[in-house]
Amino acid sequence: MALIPCQVLRVAILLSYCSILCNYKAIEMPSHQTYGGSWKFLTFIDLVIQAVFFGICVLTDLSSLLTRGSGNQEQERQLKKLISLRDWMLAVLAFPVGIFVVAVFWIIYAYDREMIYPKLLDNFIPGWLNHGMHTTVLPFILIEMRTSHHAYPSRSSGLAAICTFSVGYILWVCWVHHVTGMWVYPFLEHFGPGARIIFFGSTTILMNFLYLLGEVLNSYIWDTQRKPPSWQSMEINFIYMGPSS
Repeated sequence: MALIPCQVLRVAILLSYCSILCNYKAIEMPSHQTYGGSWKFLTFIDLVIQAVFFGICVLTDLSSLLTRGSGNQEQERQLKKLISLRDWMLAVLAFPVGIFVVAVFWIIYAYDREMIYPKLLDNFIPGWLNHGMHTTVLPFILIEMRTSHHAYPSRSSGLAAICTFSVGYILWVCWVHHVTGMWVYPFLEHFGPGARIIFFGSTTILMNFLYLLGEVLNSYIWDTQRKPPSWQSMEINFIYMGPSS
């Protein structure tokens, strides 16, 4: 019995995120020393989310490998909980937040990079690390969605969760401004109070749209309405590759 390539790929993705986080934290940038540190940037929060998510994916793969064929109902019950947590994290955090970071960053960067990623940062952050933070998140999460089926939560609870995350981060950004007098992102300095409210509201709506996009994409890839798989059969089909009979 051997692991199929998607499990090895998950390990590689997890290691890449650990490397990106370590290299990012090792950079001595002035913004890392101010109030909130790296945690005031959505990019860093997203990197942590992706690393935790893929860590859970790897743990799920290992648990499935160890519990397969054991017949232990308690182990199977714990595995089912782990799979549910993995699916919830992809639906509510990893997919919408990851796609949001990639899309918004590169749209603003293309319009005027000084508004979100000033050239000064090139002296601190190498190009490969920038793409590791703002580009590779997209293919990594799409690969994960394509290689394994993920059961989405109810739409109302999923949207409530992503709204809670969005509003929580907006309040955190406003609090940092209240304490330091500086906005986390330079382009917010050019907005008036009304424009900021519209922008923050628009980002929350976009997060909700991305959640729905992930739900639709997941259903399209796996055709869940016509072929609803049980969690056990999906895990056996995509986590293991047994010997041919």
